[in-house]
Amino acid sequence: MVNNPRHSKIFYRVLAKFIDLIVVYSIWKIFPESGLFLGIIYILVSDGIFKGKSIGKFFLNLQVVKLGQNTPANFRDSIIRNLLFAFALLLFKIPLIGWVAGIIIFIFEFIMIVGDSESKRLGDYLANTSVIEE
Repeated sequence: MVNNPRHSKIFYRVLAKFIDLIVVYSIWKIFPESGLFLGIIYILVSDGIFKGKSIGKFFLNLQVVKLGQNTPANFRDSIIRNLLFAFALLLFKIPLIGWVAGIIIFIFEFIMIVGDSESKRLGDYLANTSVIEE
């Protein structure tokens, strides 16, 4: 159970996602044939790996919690909240148009975090989650 949750700073969330994207890129390069698929799977389940923490969130002491229950996000929550990011990564296989569309998705999610009073992005609203500092 998580007590006294605090919304995370936007900089830390962006840095955590950047670390996760480095993990995805590394997987993609290590396994050229199936790396993108494995990276997308990682992005989808990443926030359910270490009790609501992806690798990036683990290093930055952030945690995804299920609102109302105040418990760490599970794999289902992670998949729901990261569907847009997984779709954006899939689009990167389509030259130019896919790259632009993927980048637009990342920018859209960032703008949602910056513009939202609770620093939540669309994925957080869909999964009913929030990212907190531990």
